Amino acid sequence: MNSLFVTFEGGEGAGKTSLMDQIEKDLIAKRLPVLRVREPGGTWLGEKVRSILLDQAHAIAPLAELALFLASRAQHLFDIILPALKEGKIVLCDRYHDSTIAYQGAARGLGEEKVAAACDLFCDHRWPDLTFYLDIDPKIGLERASKVREKDRIEQEAIAFHETIRKSYLKCARADTKRICVIDASLPPEQVFTHARALLDQRLHHVR
Repeated sequence: MNSLFVTFEGGEGAGKTSLMDQIEKDLIAKRLPVLRVREPGGTWLGEKVRSILLDQAHAIAPLAELALFLASRAQHLFDIILPALKEGKIVLCDRYHDSTIAYQGAARGLGEEKVAAACDLFCDHRWPDLTFYLDIDPKIGLERASKVREKDRIEQEAIAFHETIRKSYLKCARADTKRICVIDASLPPEQVFTHARALLDQRLHHVR
């Protein structure tokens, strides 16, 4: 198989969208088959779940929040991601299991191991081949985010919530150094892209 499943992770304002824009553009320029997707979203179910999760008018219980994310992801994986991988495409996905472990497992207090096991079950043991974690001080990231959009339900959480997320991401990275690549997101965007693209090239060379 020449496919590659790549996910992009990070706290608020880390620069995932900018990095994905650059990598997608570069892969297309090289005439490589690429599909860009996001979590939650991508399917009729995912888009409805996304609108619920971003709704600031209603509180969502942590377990209900987890269930919504996993329902969306399972539908997305089997309807969109797996078929694209079978076609030999490079799938670029904005958030996946590591976000759920950090946000719901650690920050919401559901337990990282328990949430990781739930992610594994709902998605039939399918994890990414490569994950870029864009690491940044939450205060800097939130300040960045506030300059480009109004705060959503997650961004309105206390700074301690976001610091817990960062710690969890770094814990995941230490536990899976083969899959998760940590990139300093405080660097200029071009340096972040250069670093990520070099790492991606290594994986592409391995599978193609």
